[in-house]
Amino acid sequence: MRPITEIPSVTDRAEFHEGFGQRFILTVDTEEEFDWSRPIRREGYGLEHIPRLAKFQQFCEHEGVAPIYLVDYPVATSALAAEILREPVAQGRAEVGIQLHPWVNPPFDEDVNEHNSFAGNLPPELERAKFSRLRETIEANFQTIPRVYRAGRYGTGRGTAEMLRDGGIAMDSSVRAKFDYSAEGGVDYRGHPLEPYWLDPEHTVLELPLTTVFWGVLRRQGERLYPLMWRLPAMRGVLARLGLLERIPLTPEGVSFDEAIRGIDMALDDGVPLLNFSFHSPSLRPGHTPYVRDDADLEHLYDWWRRIFAYLGRREVKPCSLKDVMAGVKV
Repeated sequence: MRPITEIPSVTDRAEFHEGFGQRFILTVDTEEEFDWSRPIRREGYGLEHIPRLAKFQQFCEHEGVAPIYLVDYPVATSALAAEILREPVAQGRAEVGIQLHPWVNPPFDEDVNEHNSFAGNLPPELERAKFSRLRETIEANFQTIPRVYRAGRYGTGRGTAEMLRDGGIAMDSSVRAKFDYSAEGGVDYRGHPLEPYWLDPEHTVLELPLTTVFWGVLRRQGERLYPLMWRLPAMRGVLARLGLLERIPLTPEGVSFDEAIRGIDMALDDGVPLLNFSFHSPSLRPGHTPYVRDDADLEHLYDWWRRIFAYLGRREVKPCSLKDVMAGVKV
């Protein structure tokens, strides 16, 4: 089993049946509210936005999209979250997966610090114990068997892939391609591909990377140039405004509609079979993330999704579920 932290070979790339085409999934980091500007804490979080999941679910159903809620422990133990999502999940209008935030997920046998906020940095037995507790809680409260995993802060480790295989997880979505978290103690994903790929020769666990592309005249040199500018972040803005180089993750958080369209076009033109969109559930209530500070921002977020779904429809990129992905991939 190859560690998720390692760059896969070309032969690991997944192939899809001819009729699959190019599709997209919407993943939601469904998590507690905390102050993004302060150090991570085990206590003091909130769940005030949870009622807003109902409106977002109705919105997605109206758009013909089945969101994938990657639930962490505080949400997994929320009776209201389970009440809102249990029926849509049972009827196939939504799916629930696992997201591990180790600092709020028992057992609490580690110090709370930045290094340990990446679950893959924990001792393997502790990472497994936290994962197992969360998986069992989701199964009991949401009455579904989760088949997809995302490490909080994208923090995988050398033993994470084996943990997922042993835990019956069919898909991982922890790889945030073109991002480097090594300065904080996390993983450098800059060299990882955008296309789905297998984590093992037996094809038991499929990686679904989050979609991020480079756009601009220098996009082919983006892998080399973008990291060189980390000491001069203003230069990244200058290059983007000049149309030379821009990194575009497919998310409404900090990415404009026009930027997202450029990212979608780049990914589709490069032949990426599955676009993986994401955002954080606390953005559904103003004041809990830097991206949604007031009601106007919230309306903008919904409008962003509405326009993105319409554009994907014009490009003939269909929404799909995890079940669709597994049915479409060649095993």
